[in-house]
Amino acid sequence: MAIDETKTFTPINIAVLTVSDTRTVEDDTSGDILTARVTAAGHTVAARTIVKDDATLLAQQIEAWVDDPQVDAIISTGGTGLTGRDVTPEALSRIKDGRDIPGFGELFRWLSFKSIGTSTVQSRACAIVARGTYIFALPGSNGAVKDGWDGILAEQLDSRNRPCNFVELMPRLREV
Repeated sequence: MAIDETKTFTPINIAVLTVSDTRTVEDDTSGDILTARVTAAGHTVAARTIVKDDATLLAQQIEAWVDDPQVDAIISTGGTGLTGRDVTPEALSRIKDGRDIPGFGELFRWLSFKSIGTSTVQSRACAIVARGTYIFALPGSNGAVKDGWDGILAEQLDSRNRPCNFVELMPRLREV
């Protein structure tokens, strides 16, 4: 990480969404890992919930958080695979305002390749901006959450990261 220690860290409010038909609060290990990393980095977990693999329900939950001024970013875990129940990217396509972040998914798969080899091609990890809010969709495995946070989001959500980061762009995300 290229942290500029002369800059002040700006914590942001992050909502954590687990997408699963089977996980509960008691066994949501990927959500627990993500929540722990978010808070260890100095950010605030603004909200956390589990939603079934249903594109309409997912879009409703995400839109509620997008409209909440206390949520700066949303990170989901799960629902990014290839099965018929994996609908997180479809839910995001319903709400995005034309701003994909293609480099997120590309970099995620590159990092994931180091861990799981060619199986990474089955991931549809992606990111968008919706009405000024970042939304990052990670696969549901513990390893994928670690790869996504440790390898990308920890740096890009740190306002001191150079040469640039997502946080410094936040005031300009709603520009037209």
